[in-house]
Amino acid sequence: MFKFIKIMILLLVGVYSFSSVVFAKEQAPQEWLDWLDDLKQEMRDKGISQATIDKAYGDNTYYHKAPEVVKKDKEQTEFILTSQEYINRLVNPYRVNQARKYYKQIKQQYPQLEEEYGILLNYLVAFWAIETNFGQNKGKYHIIDGLTNLSYKNRRSTFFKNELYNVLQIMERYNLSGEKLMGSWAGAMGHFQFMPSTYNAYGVDYDGDGIVDIWDSFDDAIASAANYLHSLGWKSNEPWGGAVILPWNFDYTQTGINNTKSVEQWNKLGVRQPNGHKLAWNATLKGAILIPDGRKGVAYMVFGNFKKIMIWNRSENYALAIGILADYIDSTHNYIPVKSVQQYVLTNKDVKLIQNFANRVLKTHLKEDGILGPKTKEAVKQIQKKAGMHQDGYPDYQLLNKIKKYNPKTGFKVPPQPRKKLPKKLLPHNINKG
Repeated sequence: MFKFIKIMILLLVGVYSFSSVVFAKEQAPQEWLDWLDDLKQEMRDKGISQATIDKAYGDNTYYHKAPEVVKKDKEQTEFILTSQEYINRLVNPYRVNQARKYYKQIKQQYPQLEEEYGILLNYLVAFWAIETNFGQNKGKYHIIDGLTNLSYKNRRSTFFKNELYNVLQIMERYNLSGEKLMGSWAGAMGHFQFMPSTYNAYGVDYDGDGIVDIWDSFDDAIASAANYLHSLGWKSNEPWGGAVILPWNFDYTQTGINNTKSVEQWNKLGVRQPNGHKLAWNATLKGAILIPDGRKGVAYMVFGNFKKIMIWNRSENYALAIGILADYIDSTHNYIPVKSVQQYVLTNKDVKLIQNFANRVLKTHLKEDGILGPKTKEAVKQIQKKAGMHQDGYPDYQLLNKIKKYNPKTGFKVPPQPRKKLPKKLLPHNINKG
């Protein structure tokens, strides 16, 4: 089953073993060594054996003066991609064609998966495509090294330390080497980029060899992905959603992933298919309307499975890309990019300004991280209402300008301007002189 994939991957793993997993040991300061001793003791207290800890660390402290993984965790692109830019990057003609080819093979190879787990295979292929480009980019980072560094005085130390514990559990259970445990800088592993905790909770030994091998066994990898989605409550008889058009007088306060109505209710409000016809989904289905690029961009109606995709990855744009690609895979429709929308180019600095303003003025409790997530978009709607603007949740230059000029005393209102004095020669009693 998928022997050609396994052979290529084994060859690549061999290359990684000799190229990526060669550590230039740096002299660790005493503070790091003391912390590492405490970390190992904490893992022992949780049940990890000394033998596994010795196997994971040996005489290597994994100390790096400037760890690359920590830099990646902190770095943030300056500009925020619009939804259409993001989707068009992930869903493109080449990827659609490749996905359709793999889909034909996988349908022949794994027809039973749909029955066993209730997950349509086109969705699994979409995840595989976007997560690792069909297994080609599974990650080159040594997981033990990376997670150890991310557990040290990091903004998400608790999270990464828990993932490190899960990796050590994997090593202990299957007697795997550190060189086998390769992945992304953040610790995601295998064909479908499972975090170690996800692996331990949902991994499936589908080929029956006694090891859940999501790196080199595609059988295990795809079955584990199906099991994960099934466990999230995926409904095989429901769509993820799709693009819609909104009436000219639509109330944008009704948008947002938590503002759900039945398809019948949305039909009554004038929401239509892109072809102008009434919505054809089951009338009782509960759906929400998203406008990721604001009122000028494409609108989408999304259902329960969309929220399940967002458990996999919390980004609305990511979930849209998965859904759109899955639809292409299971159809013969020609690829059409999401239409371009000319928008103000937002930066992370802009979003942080908005989050700070909302926290100060609206008394919200947003994390000031520069990420335009659902909570921040809802706060943007409140700010837009306060400023007398369309409440679509998408910040533009006009809103940012209003925020910068906001006066705590007068709010967004422009204070009355003092009357300008006319030049002396233009005063009424001087006009007829001369």
